[in-house]
Amino acid sequence: MPELAEVEFYRKRWQSSAARASVVDVLLHANKRLFRGIDPKKLRRALRGATFVGSEARAKQMLFRFRGETSAAGEIYLGIHLGMSGELRVEPAGYAPGRHDHLVIVTTATRSRIRPPLRQTAGRTGVPAAVPAHALVFNDPRMFGRILFHLGAKPPAWWTGIAPAILSDEFTVDVVGQFLQRRKRAPIKAVLLMQERFPGVGNWMADEILWRAAIHPARLAGSLAEAEIRRLHHECRHVCRIALATIAGRGPKPPPDLNVDIPDSWLFNHRWRKGGKDPITGTPLAHATIGGRTTCWSPARQKR
Repeated sequence: MPELAEVEFYRKRWQSSAARASVVDVLLHANKRLFRGIDPKKLRRALRGATFVGSEARAKQMLFRFRGETSAAGEIYLGIHLGMSGELRVEPAGYAPGRHDHLVIVTTATRSRIRPPLRQTAGRTGVPAAVPAHALVFNDPRMFGRILFHLGAKPPAWWTGIAPAILSDEFTVDVVGQFLQRRKRAPIKAVLLMQERFPGVGNWMADEILWRAAIHPARLAGSLAEAEIRRLHHECRHVCRIALATIAGRGPKPPPDLNVDIPDSWLFNHRWRKGGKDPITGTPLAHATIGGRTTCWSPARQKR
C-alpha cells in the first residue's frame, strides 16, 4: 500500500501538470465502489469548468482543490486515497481511458479561456496556438482506493480530522509516549501502523523505523523505556524526512517514476531479498507475521 512518500510522489505528479489549468471534461466509472458515499454526477458537474487551485498530501491521502466558475459555493475538494494498487498518472488530452482508469480529468491551460495565445506561421499572425492539455488519470485495478468529494467554504472533516503529521511540532516525544501507554499491550509494530498517531506510516516504513531504532517489532508498546521512546520518536521523523526527500523528490517535480535509487544502507533494499542481510551487522534478517502484517527485522540488532 502506498505510504507517506509514495502518496506525495503521486500528488506532485498531478500537481506539476494541473497547475494553472481548468477542467474541460470529467470521465468516470460512476458505478464503481471507489465512488461509494458520493454522487458521481454531482462531482462531474462541479468539476467541469473549474480551475485548479492547489493540492496537499497528508498521511495516506491527497486533496486537490478546484474553484468553480462562480465562487458562491466555495471551493471544490477532491480527495483521493490510493488504497493498495492505485496510482495517479498524466496522459495526453486525447487519451482513451483503460479498463481500470476510474477517474479521468481533462484539463487545459487556464489562460486559453481568457485569450488564446498567438503564434506566427508563414508570415501570418492571429492564429491560435496549440493549447496545452492533459488528462489526469486515477487508475486502481483492485479498487481498494477511494474518491471523496466536498463543496464548501471550508475543507471537509474527512480532511481536517487527519492526525497531525509526524514532521509537525505537535508530534512530540511526550505525545508518542502517552500513545504507547494507551496501546501498551499491542506489539510496537502494530502500533506504528495506527494512523491516528502515526499518519502515513505503512509496513515498510514501520520496519525501517524499528530497525533504525534497534527495537524488536514484537515488543509490547508499553515495555519501551524512556530512551527507547526517544529513539523511536527520532527515527519516525528521520525516516519520514529521508523518504520524502528520496522517493517524492526534493524539488517541485517528482522523479519520473518510483524506481528511485534507494541507498543500500536502508533496510528497505534488503528486507525481501532471498538471504537478505542486515546492512549494518551483515547478519541474516528474520521474517514473521506480527500485528497482522508480514514483518522483517534483524535479530542481531533488534533483540527481544
